[in-house]
Amino acid sequence: MVMGFSIALIVFSLLLMLLVLMHKGKGGGLSDMFGGGMQSSVGGSSVAERNLDRITIVLGVCWFACIVVLGLLMKFDN
Repeated sequence: MVMGFSIALIVFSLLLMLLVLMHKGKGGGLSDMFGGGMQSSVGGSSVAERNLDRITIVLGVCWFACIVVLGLLMKFDN
C-alpha cells in the first residue's frame, strides 16, 4: 500500500510540475525575464487558462492528500 501511494505521489508531482509550467506569467518576476512580459493581456483569462487553473488545483489537492495518507501509513505501520 505504501508502494502504491509512493508511485502515485511521484506521478502527481510530475503532473503538477508540468501544469504549473504551462501557466501564463501574470507579470513581474522571472516570467518577464523569459519573455512572459512581451505578451499583452487584453481581457480576463481564457477558458483554457481557467480550466488549467482548476485542473492544477484539483491535482494539488490530490497531491496533498497523497502525502497525508502516506505519512499516516508510515506512522501506523508498526
